[in-house]
Amino acid sequence: MKTGGVIGLGGIGGGVAQCLQRSGQLSAIYDVRTEAAENVPGAPAMSATPRDLAAASDCVLIAVLNGAQTIAVLDGSDGVLAANKRGQMVILLSTISMTDLATSQKLCADAGVTLIDCGVTNGPKSGQNGLICLAGGTDADLAAAKPIFDGFAGQVIHMGGPGAGMAAKIARNTTYFGCIRAGFEGAVIARNYGVDLGQLRQALSGDPNGGGGLEGALAMAVRPDAAGNEQETGVRNYFMNLMIKDLEVAIEEAAKFGARLPMVELIRDNALSTSGLEHPMGQPL
Repeated sequence: MKTGGVIGLGGIGGGVAQCLQRSGQLSAIYDVRTEAAENVPGAPAMSATPRDLAAASDCVLIAVLNGAQTIAVLDGSDGVLAANKRGQMVILLSTISMTDLATSQKLCADAGVTLIDCGVTNGPKSGQNGLICLAGGTDADLAAAKPIFDGFAGQVIHMGGPGAGMAAKIARNTTYFGCIRAGFEGAVIARNYGVDLGQLRQALSGDPNGGGGLEGALAMAVRPDAAGNEQETGVRNYFMNLMIKDLEVAIEEAAKFGARLPMVELIRDNALSTSGLEHPMGQPL
């Protein structure tokens, strides 16, 4: 697996494509937004369809928004699998439900294509070869995909067999957004008593030699105030929508085991404040 084509050129996919372009491995790009090609200077011309991209690539990397979009780019007459390249590999970088993953796995298996589910973190550094990949697949699959991973990943953590990468990403998101909510509520106390949030963040940082601390919980709280700031409001709305999508996936998965996630439900139901779009001094009683 030497060349990769990237479907979805947003914050994650655009960075992955940039990395593969630098390593000389980028074979094709595709996005429903033609202007997204501007995110990858020097890339090949935009493919007309996911099928055309797959025909030009050893490996297809999918970085779209959700499960419905994932299935849409795989299936159908213009989909990846219509290229009929048995033995091809797909690396799924999108966060989707385990149900949608199972559908995607079956579509690929029926077409003789290997799918590696790969949750990713460290997204802001995706263009600098900094993605941390939580990969699910067999040892043989991961070994075969190593040349592609080497082209865009800062670290690859093999979480287990097929499905383990996606489950790990859902678990990671659940933990992360819980920390963000804790940071919001801690910042309420700090703001009301005039505590500098930068100093509080430093106090939460802990010992870097002992694994660091909790400073990431204040990632949204220390950003500029959204009030009257259109750009910042857009950033926070984008964060909120991704958060809700990922938390609803976690709730759906827990329900399959007869379990509730009360903290996750609380964060989802208070998404505006968790994202810093309302009540910075605390939600009213």
